[in-house]
Amino acid sequence: MSNILCEPFTLPCGVTIKNRLGKAPMTEGLADRWDRPTPELCRLYERWAQGGSGLLVTGNVMVDHRYLERPGNVVIENEDHLDLLQTWALSGAQNATQMWMQISHPGRQSPAYISRTPLAPSAVKVSMLWVHGTPRALTEAEIFGIIERFARVAGIAKKAGFTGVQLHGAHGYLISEFLSPLVNRRTDQWGGALENRARFLLESVRAVRAAVGPEFPVSVKLNSSDFQKGAFSEEDSRTVIGWLEKEGVDLIELSGGTYEQLALLDESGNTTDSGAPLLSAASAKREAYFTEMAQKIRKVSSVPLMVSGGFRTLRGMEEAVSNGVTDLIGLGRPLSSEPELPAKILAGNFSKARIVDIDLALGKKWFAPHSENRRVRHLNSFADVGWHCVQIERMGNGQDINWGMSPLVGMLKFFGGGFVKQIRRRHK
Repeated sequence: MSNILCEPFTLPCGVTIKNRLGKAPMTEGLADRWDRPTPELCRLYERWAQGGSGLLVTGNVMVDHRYLERPGNVVIENEDHLDLLQTWALSGAQNATQMWMQISHPGRQSPAYISRTPLAPSAVKVSMLWVHGTPRALTEAEIFGIIERFARVAGIAKKAGFTGVQLHGAHGYLISEFLSPLVNRRTDQWGGALENRARFLLESVRAVRAAVGPEFPVSVKLNSSDFQKGAFSEEDSRTVIGWLEKEGVDLIELSGGTYEQLALLDESGNTTDSGAPLLSAASAKREAYFTEMAQKIRKVSSVPLMVSGGFRTLRGMEEAVSNGVTDLIGLGRPLSSEPELPAKILAGNFSKARIVDIDLALGKKWFAPHSENRRVRHLNSFADVGWHCVQIERMGNGQDINWGMSPLVGMLKFFGGGFVKQIRRRHK
């Protein structure tokens, strides 16, 4: 095996990541009823840190108790419970691991059982999903207030001992919504041309950088594309990445898709901006979903990249790094089912990640005739999410991975557990 994945990588700010493997952010759902970090969350990150990754990025840390991506999100509004944050940070920073906090606002993708009227750039509801209410358009004062919240939480993360932060600008959450002309229909300085639609992201990056200083890693998770006609496109993404590079962002995590088009889960039937299949033959051979876009970025930008989504084989990971397509390999679902996988990869005791058969679990007899139906594809995708989220919770509780669990059962536990957690929440 080549040692390319074992090599350290130094970010523009001067911080070095010990190897080329990063845990991509995944929602954990392990906060307590007051939205605080728990021993279960610390146990989970300690296991991931001991698993060998050079970088761990947390799941969504929310900046407002009123708006969550799901019940069980950690929420930070001030320095209350700084001791709990410090314990969480230390658990993930073991084994010389970089432990970064992902800072996020869900925007219109906050479920209706948490917020009946979520916030968004414009009052455009999430299509396809009944769980989200019609959002209210943000006032300009509220926009500045959220930027201030991002910066405040970044400063608290640094004070608590996290070694970096990431702004979540992908997957249809609030920053991503501002970037999309389908969702952002504003006519003021925050909408219209791409320069205006990107203003919220760029102002947030500037505020975060001012809060943490020049030698602290600041990352952005960004869609390569929303994979919807008329939405945030590949061309838009390349332009925004150029602007982020000028702002001194240390790492771009490249992903794609939203709740309406789940490219982040390689949902069957996804297409590019033009309507062509999402994965070309060459992309499928390379296995990762977004490497083709990463290659295009390399032609116009030298900003460090972590590509997340679809990496499953040692050969694919090594080729992507050695060919300069990406600097870091982002691993999500593989680490929710095999937390020690990075150590196996680095030791050469690995060929291909194990995956669960989602179609089999949902019943091929029932759904196969309707496999082209968009709602059925969404159901399969959310079954995938549910199964992996339940495994994450099991790890936090000190339990082993349950490979015998049906993803259909996992999905029911995931959504059912979310309702129960929301009922039990005692938020401010």
